[in-house]
Amino acid sequence: MKQLAIGISTLEEVRAKNYAFIDKTRHVFNLVATNKYYFLSRPRRFGKSLLLDTIKQAFLGRKDLFKGLYLEDNWDWDVTYPVIHFDFGTSSAYNSEETLLDIIWQTMRNAAKTYQVELSENLTYGSSFQQLIRDIADKHQQQVVILVDEYDKPILDNITNFEVAIKLREMLKGLYVCIKSNDAYLKFVLLTGVSKFSKVSLFSGLNILDDISLTKKYADICGYTQSELEREFAEHLADGNVDKQELKTWYNGYNFAGTEEQKVYNPFDILLFFSKNYEYRSYWFETATPTFLVKLLQAKHYFIPNLEKVIVSDNQLASFDIDNIPLLTLLFQTGYLTIKKAVKRGQQLAYELSYPNYEVKHSLNDALATIGSNLENKEQTINQLYESIQENAWDKLQQILSSHFASIPHDWYRKNEIANYEGFYASIVYSYLAALGYELIAEDVTNHGKIDLTLIMPDKILIFEFKLIKNGTAQAAIEQIKTRGYPDKYQAMNKAIYLIGISFDPETKSVVEVCSEYMIK
Repeated sequence: MKQLAIGISTLEEVRAKNYAFIDKTRHVFNLVATNKYYFLSRPRRFGKSLLLDTIKQAFLGRKDLFKGLYLEDNWDWDVTYPVIHFDFGTSSAYNSEETLLDIIWQTMRNAAKTYQVELSENLTYGSSFQQLIRDIADKHQQQVVILVDEYDKPILDNITNFEVAIKLREMLKGLYVCIKSNDAYLKFVLLTGVSKFSKVSLFSGLNILDDISLTKKYADICGYTQSELEREFAEHLADGNVDKQELKTWYNGYNFAGTEEQKVYNPFDILLFFSKNYEYRSYWFETATPTFLVKLLQAKHYFIPNLEKVIVSDNQLASFDIDNIPLLTLLFQTGYLTIKKAVKRGQQLAYELSYPNYEVKHSLNDALATIGSNLENKEQTINQLYESIQENAWDKLQQILSSHFASIPHDWYRKNEIANYEGFYASIVYSYLAALGYELIAEDVTNHGKIDLTLIMPDKILIFEFKLIKNGTAQAAIEQIKTRGYPDKYQAMNKAIYLIGISFDPETKSVVEVCSEYMIK
C-alpha cells in the first residue's frame, strides 16, 4: 500500500519514497504550450506548492522524477531553464516589512549562488531582481522561469492591520512589477495564492497574467477528482471499507467552474482521513479556524442561512482589495464557499455559491455559534440543544434559546437595528442547529413557499418557522406551516415530523415562545 504524502510538497521526495501521487502533469504541458504568464488561486492546503515544485522540476530537466507520468513522453528534456522560486509560505507570520525583505533577498541570494552570478545588493530589491533575471539569462543563454508560491500571504497575515497590509502590498507590487519589464528574458511565470487582489492594487504592472482560477480547463489542476481518488487510493479505500458516498458528503464538492466530474476533494482531508484510521473529522478546517471571517460576518450582520445559496457576479468573485473586501468573495477564495453552478444574470455571467461539503458547513457554523457567546457557553448550548431535540423536549428548547439570547452583550445591539429583524435570530439559531451535525436546509423550497429551516435527522424531521411578535405568535408560525402544506414534501420519508414555531421579542431581545406540534407518520 502506498504511503501518504502528508505535508510533503516536493516532487523528488514524493517520487523517491513511492508516495501516493495524482498525476497532474498534463496540466503543466497545457500551461506551457498555451501561454507564458499565469495566476492561480486555490484555498490553503490544496496542493499548490507541490504543483509549483512539479513545474520547477520539469524546467530543471529532472526526467527521472517523471517516470510513468504524462510529461515523461510530452516534454523536451534536452532543454533546461533556470528557475527563481519565491516561497512566501516559509514565514509563519509577516509582522513587519523586514520579514518580507529578508525572504525576498534570501531568495535572490540563493538564485544568484545557484546560477553563479553576482547579486547587486547596493540596489533596491526591485532593481536587483531585474538585474538578477537578466544576468542569469545572459550567463546561461536561456530564458528564466519565475514561480511564486503564496504570493499573498504577507498581506493576508495582516488583513486586519490595515497600515501594515498596505505597506506589504506596495512592497510586493515593487517586486512583481519587475516581471513585465523583463519579458524578453522570461520563459514562464506562475503566481499562486489563496486570494486574488485587484489588478489595480497589486498587479497594476503585471496585467498580462492569465488568471486560470475559474477556467474550466484547469478546474481540477489541484485537488482530487472522484476518479483520481478511486484509482490512486484504491487500496486505502478497500482497507478501511470506506463508504464512498459518506466520504464524498464529508470532503468532496469543491468546484472551480468545472463540470460535475471536475469537483475535487481537498487533498489534506483525504490524506489525514486515511492516516487517522478512517475517522471523519474536520481536518482541513481545524488547521486554521477563520476568526477573521467570523468577525467579518458578525460586523456585517450577515444572514448566515443565505450561505447555503447565494449568487454573485463573475466580476465580484474575481478579486478584492485590502480596503474593499466583499465578504462572499473572501469566503469563496478561502474555501468556505464554492461554485455550485454557473448562471446568467441578464447577459452577465454569475455563479451560485454554497458550502462545498459537510465538513465546511458544520465546522464554519460551529465557529459562528460563538457569536454573542464565549466558547464555554457555546459548547454548553450545543449540548443542551442536542439533548432537548433528541428527547423532543420543546419546553427545554425555549429555555435554552432564551438563556442564550439573554447572554448576548448589549454592545451587539447598540447603534443598529439587528434585533428588529427575524434574520438576526434565525442566523444564530441556524448556526447552532448546523453545528449539531445533521442535515439542515435553510429557506427550504416547497411547492407552496419556503420553509425557514428544515432539520433532517435519522428518525425525525423538524420544520421551523420564525416570527417577531409584531408579525405573529409561535402558534401562528405553526399554522402557517400547516396552511402552506410545508410537511407534504417530507411525508414520503416515513419519519416523524415536528412543526416548531418560535417567536422573538425585539424589545426584550429574547425568545417569547416555542410551540410544537407532532404529525403522525
